[in-house]
Amino acid sequence: MTAPSLNELLDLALAAAREAGELTLRYFQNDPAVEVKPDRSPVTLADRETEAFLRRRIEQRFPDHGICGEEGGETRPKSPYRWWLDPIDGTVAFIHGVPLYSVVVGLEHAGEAIVGVVHCPAVRETIWARRDGGAWWNDRRARVSEVERLEEATLLHADRRLFEQTGRGAAWDRLRAACAVERAWGDCYGHLLVATGRAEIMLDPVLNPWESCALLVLLEEAGGSFRDWNGNRTFRGDSGVSTNAALCSAVWRLLREPGQAL
Repeated sequence: MTAPSLNELLDLALAAAREAGELTLRYFQNDPAVEVKPDRSPVTLADRETEAFLRRRIEQRFPDHGICGEEGGETRPKSPYRWWLDPIDGTVAFIHGVPLYSVVVGLEHAGEAIVGVVHCPAVRETIWARRDGGAWWNDRRARVSEVERLEEATLLHADRRLFEQTGRGAAWDRLRAACAVERAWGDCYGHLLVATGRAEIMLDPVLNPWESCALLVLLEEAGGSFRDWNGNRTFRGDSGVSTNAALCSAVWRLLREPGQAL
């Protein structure tokens, strides 16, 4: 069987994410019933139905591909292709009727992230990329900003408490003090803002592969950088740091602890 092209894979990811986004809008600002998972994070019927839709959509086209989603776990783990799905990234925002949630679809092949889509249906924003094909934002090229000084940079984060809870409070304080503006635009939407040049740095001390796979492709194809908190270029870490290219080194000088090599 001929291997699918990157464009073919991207087309499926983009179409599936957009269709799934329409499904989420049926529940958005409509009092979705909320349950609490064992890890104490919230989940709604919309999360589960959206992931089930994405799985069906992918399996109809590529029945031999592996899939790993936040709600449904992993199937066909030995496949060289693995789709990473976050049906509603920003469930807390979704529950509270805040439109900055997204459908996230990423794809890896043989361990390398190759396709990424972040679709924000409530604000009609989509960013997508495939390896070596550039990043695109609502049909125009997506590029990180060219800001070169931390004193002019916008720093984004999700929840300040997570920095202390993960032992990263001192690093957070150093970087926050050096930047011009701090805003709490969290979840994948914060990384999207970096990839489209509307912010320079996004810090996520806690992040999962079903979010990170897409983000790694998107940030790099937009000319930026995505690493875990240890400075590794990976989507399999437990965290994520997005930056533009010009500030990457300066950010990591402040984030790393004394004696830590990168």
